[in-house]
Amino acid sequence: MSTLIEHILKLTDHRDRDLLELTLSKALIDLLPIQRIAIARVMSEEGEKRWLEVARMDAKGGGKVIDPLRVDFQSLARLSDAPDRVKCLATRDRVEIAWAGEQGPRIFMLPLFSDSRKDDEGVIEIHCDNTLSAASLLMIDHLRKIYRNMYALLEYSDRDALTGLLNRKSLDDAFYSAVLEALDGVTDNVMVSAKPQALYQDRRHRVPANYWLGSARIDNFGAVNDAHGHLISEEVLLLVGRVMNNTFRTYDRIYRFGGEHFGVLMHCPDEALVLAAFERFRANVEKFNFPQVGKLTVSCGFTPVLADDSPSSALEKTERALDFAQRSGNNRSCSHLGLVRRGFFGESRKLGGVELF
Repeated sequence: MSTLIEHILKLTDHRDRDLLELTLSKALIDLLPIQRIAIARVMSEEGEKRWLEVARMDAKGGGKVIDPLRVDFQSLARLSDAPDRVKCLATRDRVEIAWAGEQGPRIFMLPLFSDSRKDDEGVIEIHCDNTLSAASLLMIDHLRKIYRNMYALLEYSDRDALTGLLNRKSLDDAFYSAVLEALDGVTDNVMVSAKPQALYQDRRHRVPANYWLGSARIDNFGAVNDAHGHLISEEVLLLVGRVMNNTFRTYDRIYRFGGEHFGVLMHCPDEALVLAAFERFRANVEKFNFPQVGKLTVSCGFTPVLADDSPSSALEKTERALDFAQRSGNNRSCSHLGLVRRGFFGESRKLGGVELF
């Protein structure tokens, strides 16, 4: 059994927020008389909220971390299906469920975060054979605080300072770990130590399942900056970021790459649905009234992520599609794959063994 200090070192050594929940679960299972633990986060899509268990672990050593990008949202439990979790979030306090007397089995639910967060609501659900001592509950509280501190630190380093969206640096981490399934095998080895790039090299032959990367750029943004100045231009960037957050799903990864350039990494079953998502965003920007500026438009380009893509090569393809959209008159969304099929780029690629021209 690892010591408390060893688990603190592991928890503070991570540079990947997606592994923090599993590391916290491992620490609690090892250090306390816990049979099973689950960490559930609130996900939303088009105003509907559901539960996603991002990490699960039991005392026998089985554990799993779930990639939010790959879940079927409609298969998730509704918030109302777990009223005790909802109560825990509402009160920001511990909820204890006992059904066999004072010393019988019970479930403890604790808020993952102490503050009221819009995007990161979550609950730790702990299953025990009997009640936990005051000392055990205090240890859980201390480990939660360490987790929160690390989460906030990593979140700060991953975020764009102006819009609060993910930054360009964080795309590389998400690309290698989420898109190329770097977390495969976590069930048997919860403390993944290999670097994402090394895992990528081992998995180049595997085609990611339905991952897409998209870019969006505000049309004629230079003219906005010239006419209205830096402060108004920054407000426009902020508002476009809010439109993106309100358009795409909470588990899509939304980025600001710099300037008026934004991006989205998403998991979607087919090209038509991806196009529909970017068209919704484009239409939402077009109908938005920007204070002191009026109406603006955006152009978008997107591409499927292939097995031999790197973040830079995939981003380059989205840029080519985006440039095509802007050269074609702005205010439109273009698929790089579709443009290749139509012969605009004069290149051929293989997708699933089929050569595309």
